[in-house]
Amino acid sequence: MDPKKIKVFHRSIARWYRRHRRELQWRKTRDSYHILVSEIMLQQTQVSRVKEKLPQFLKRFPSLKVLAHAPKADVIRAWSGMGYNNRAIRLRELAGNVMQNYNGTIPRNIDKLEQLPGIGRYTSHAFLCFAFGKRVPVVDINIRRVFSRIFFRMKQPDDLIEIEDCWKLAENILPRNAYTWNQALMDLGSTICTARNPLCGQCPIAPHCASRKFLNRTGLPQKRKIKREPNYNGIPRRIWRGKVVEVLRNVNGRGHIEMNDIGTAINPDFNRKELPWLRSIVDALVVDGIAEVKSVRSKTVVMLATG
Repeated sequence: MDPKKIKVFHRSIARWYRRHRRELQWRKTRDSYHILVSEIMLQQTQVSRVKEKLPQFLKRFPSLKVLAHAPKADVIRAWSGMGYNNRAIRLRELAGNVMQNYNGTIPRNIDKLEQLPGIGRYTSHAFLCFAFGKRVPVVDINIRRVFSRIFFRMKQPDDLIEIEDCWKLAENILPRNAYTWNQALMDLGSTICTARNPLCGQCPIAPHCASRKFLNRTGLPQKRKIKREPNYNGIPRRIWRGKVVEVLRNVNGRGHIEMNDIGTAINPDFNRKELPWLRSIVDALVVDGIAEVKSVRSKTVVMLATG
């Protein structure tokens, strides 16, 4: 790539970011625990929801130590409204792991980070960059979309370059100030170079974008094969799963609820013939460490995990 052109990108995007950056609370701190929690929350969750839930979660669990020693059920309850409850379990496991193996200090090494529960390639890089200012590339869906369109001729809104190619590209053009660069790219992808109907007229690097003249901006995605989710009565299994967890959240911490009562709580038309289906969902929650099943007075009852 032309080094002069890359410098133009760096300067143009940095200038745009200074004027238009989003005010997000996790950008106002370098507290590694706060940034770690925010990054875990931001996995598969909208920024607006995280802005609402993060302060509540940090108030309830103000430190890694508090989180590590908190009852599992309390952490799951605090995660209400965030979806993907496995993340709450993994975050608590991560806290316990760090307290036990790293004396309560989150490691600053990518390989060690990625050995922790819930930490993958993106989260390890984002955490090191945003918590400690490490000069490392970060690639999320927004950055991948921006790079795909800037450097390659994309014709459909959901066309993307291969993820490995994007990581290599991100590393090759990484400027000295990686923190600002990575945050700016995320904002550019979230607000300007959006998945549908990108605002090319407001883009600071539009004159240099390889896709500007070729991209279909009608908002109609390219037809792709859609992966069908397992469902029951037309509702995806993950939705039923979330409904069950929500019922368990509303049971007293020391209490429990019978299987049949869960069924009627999530579906007024529930009948006992559906118990095997419901039990399969509950069993999966048990495997994931979210729920527990016990026998009380010859009745099968369910509760949030207490470990």
